[in-house]
Amino acid sequence: MNRLALSLLIASAFATPAAFAQTTGKVKVGLMLPATGTFAALGTAVENGFRLYIQEQGGKLAGREIEFVKVDDESDPAKATDNVNKLIKRDNVDVLVGTVHSGVAMAMARVAKATGTLLIVPNAGADAVTGAMCAPNIFRSSFSNWQPGYAMGEAMAQKGHKKVVTITWKYAAGDESVNGFKEAFEKKGGKVVKELTLPFPNVEFQALLTEIASTKPDAVYTFFAGGGAVKFVKDYAAAGLNKSIPLYGAGFLTDGTLEAQGADAEGLMTTLHYADGLNTPRDQSFRLAYAKAFKLQPDVYAVQGYDAAQILAAGMNAVKGDLGKKTEFTEAVRKAKIDSPRGVFTMSKSHNPVQDIYLRQVGSKENKVISVASKALVDPGRGCRM
Repeated sequence: MNRLALSLLIASAFATPAAFAQTTGKVKVGLMLPATGTFAALGTAVENGFRLYIQEQGGKLAGREIEFVKVDDESDPAKATDNVNKLIKRDNVDVLVGTVHSGVAMAMARVAKATGTLLIVPNAGADAVTGAMCAPNIFRSSFSNWQPGYAMGEAMAQKGHKKVVTITWKYAAGDESVNGFKEAFEKKGGKVVKELTLPFPNVEFQALLTEIASTKPDAVYTFFAGGGAVKFVKDYAAAGLNKSIPLYGAGFLTDGTLEAQGADAEGLMTTLHYADGLNTPRDQSFRLAYAKAFKLQPDVYAVQGYDAAQILAAGMNAVKGDLGKKTEFTEAVRKAKIDSPRGVFTMSKSHNPVQDIYLRQVGSKENKVISVASKALVDPGRGCRM
């Protein structure tokens, strides 16, 4: 045997175990989600949805067993960088999945971009994640904050509202949701006459509700989620404003919160990429499987977790489980049609879902579809360069 042939034989002998491990060993998924605080229930729903899809595949994707490592991010941006670095450096995760809070997601995106770690965002809508912070290894299974806001801006203008007050927490998600709403609403001839905010996660709304009453707008647009959404809707009704000033919001106002809001949420209209009672075979099978597995009814957060796992599967199946093939993984996800309970969606150039946004109305503790507010709405991905 000549020297070249011998060298190749030795090289292949050493390369084979590593290559084999890349395609057959366990895949470590780092779940960085809120387990405590205002968004705890949302984090649980995301995790449940993700785990459900993995369970349906027999616990494996592309023949590789999925192993989970969990960190409670506490919805605290100050702790986010340390938390994500623990998952990458201490736990050696292959994939990051998180999170709910936009500020925490931004920190995750910065680290993922710097390290090249695959990140799938199953909720946080921070526009920059698929805008200025975009990267080939970062994907989102949910929405940009701009999308539901923009769709509601169009819907409220069509309803003839001219003068609107907005109210939200003063943080990235609230600011960007209001900006999306304002962009569409004012483009259609409406006017945002006042933008009210309070610090996250403050829920002392009384002074701001008094200001709304004195301003007398045609309607109010809001972005709140979780426990804050419950209290705002109840306080709005207690102040009697729901009888004279219609309240609209991004869908998180009433998703996962209707049981706690009770009759005070009846009739509220929201925009979101999912709704109760879509009545498609895909959605019905998902809802049945979720209820059976977790003894709970799924909401949009569960759908987004489920679809985060579908995105991971689309890429892994294309590369036959070899996550080292990053370019091929990215190309496969970009071309994929994700068969979601919300309806089939694709990825934009900046890796945000291109999806229908539904206009929904609360009735009998369900977010029922009224119409499609915006068909196949594409986030503009402002600032994305890749």
